[in-house]
Amino acid sequence: MDEMQISPADPHGSPAKDQQAAGVGILLQIMMLVLSFVLGHVLRRHRFYYLPEASASLLIGLIVGGLANVSNTENSIRAWFNFHEEFFFLFLLPPIIFQSGFSLQPKPFFSNFGAIVTFAIFGTLIASVVTGILVYLGGVTFLMYKLPFVECLMFGALISATDPVTVLSIFQELGTDVNLYALVFGESVLNDAMAISLYRTMSLVRSHESSGQNFFMVVVRFLETFVGSMSAGVGVGFTSALLFKYAGLDIDNLQNLECCLFVLFPYFSYMLAEGLGLSGIVSILFTGIVMKHYGFSNLSDSSQKFVSAFFHLISSLAETFIFIYMGFDIAMEKHSWSHVGFIFFSILFIGIARATNVFSCAYLVNLVRPANRKIPMKHQKALWYSGLRGAMAFALALQSIHDLPDGHGQTIFTATTAIVVLTVLLIGGSTGTMLEALEVVGDDHDGPLGESFETSYRAPSYEGEPSSGNRFKMKLKEFHKSTTSFTAIDRNYLTPFFKTQSGDEDEHDDFLGDSSRGAFR
Repeated sequence: MDEMQISPADPHGSPAKDQQAAGVGILLQIMMLVLSFVLGHVLRRHRFYYLPEASASLLIGLIVGGLANVSNTENSIRAWFNFHEEFFFLFLLPPIIFQSGFSLQPKPFFSNFGAIVTFAIFGTLIASVVTGILVYLGGVTFLMYKLPFVECLMFGALISATDPVTVLSIFQELGTDVNLYALVFGESVLNDAMAISLYRTMSLVRSHESSGQNFFMVVVRFLETFVGSMSAGVGVGFTSALLFKYAGLDIDNLQNLECCLFVLFPYFSYMLAEGLGLSGIVSILFTGIVMKHYGFSNLSDSSQKFVSAFFHLISSLAETFIFIYMGFDIAMEKHSWSHVGFIFFSILFIGIARATNVFSCAYLVNLVRPANRKIPMKHQKALWYSGLRGAMAFALALQSIHDLPDGHGQTIFTATTAIVVLTVLLIGGSTGTMLEALEVVGDDHDGPLGESFETSYRAPSYEGEPSSGNRFKMKLKEFHKSTTSFTAIDRNYLTPFFKTQSGDEDEHDDFLGDSSRGAFR
């Protein structure tokens, strides 16, 4: 707009132009959100899995961003559409992670917890180091653009953050094995925290030119961060449960206050962890798990309906907006496409690193698991295939532009952008075909969640087995006894203390018990 057309009341023009740009930017965002939800509904209704909702949202953002990029509105709207990593980490991510924990089926998650932690911590470390070494060797051998070794490790750390929103939505639509779903979901949530920790540690090593001591300490730091974050999340969840049990808020004229407090507690947990230098992702995840099991039943019926609908709504909005936001910013940002070899070989190297991560960790997990609990090869292949890169990798790559000099951060950002688009569109679109090819969907897997889980994890009968297996049988008995003991502690002590007893008595079986009989679809 020409400055001469600005109203006389505003001779300089900037406030009115800013207000107009803000209005146009917000209007575009609303239009794209509406289009994404309508298109997603049409795709779901027609069971068209080759273009999942996340992929459709990303494409909408790319198209609108491309149109804005070639129009004269680019400069005025850019300020309202730039992908700010602070906005992503502090506003968009928390509701998605909380809803994941709030809607989680705890039984398969916690029974696979050892495997999930192995994939998330050890596996992410393997993937980061393997990717960094391969990228460095590729630069040394002139296959691709050469980066310093520490910067290669920073790239390996940020690109190891998986984002399986697309894959998990397809899992739910088609109906798949609950243990595979728990592994993919659990690894993706916890490896985000590990990737952030690794990236920040490598950045610290680079800025201080430190020795290898920091490399050795990264896992220890992550474990400290993980335990502290989990403790903060569980503590906030238990505190909220006690408040809603004893404060007497479940009466008609206080239900608005009850809902407001329930909505604020998760955000308090996230910001508490971030303020203490811990992981808000892990904290809010466990807050969601604990609040659903112990605090949710202490609410009035109308409040339960409201908060369930509210968290589902806000997470859906945030998820869709992230992919639109990301697509728009990819189209608007300046990219360094001169290093095509770096992009091509990076894609190849992260595939190799992902395979090293998944198959080595699965081998270690299967070494200590009994025969009936081993991770089958088809699940391992599905885990390898589901390693999409999404918003977390994109946000860290955007941060690397500021952290790395001489255009190195720009090269990493461009490569990450290409990887995100390719994995979301290509892998996300072929997920349904992959699941069917691996035979992890179908009649054997769409039964009730409880039945599927019990079939997979019931301890085998000891009758008729050879005496040489006595030690193995004892280990199985001890494992089964420890699980039963935790369930008994939950039923006899935790549930009576934190929950009102007016609900169904079978409710306390939800945590690790035998409820959740709904079909996993």
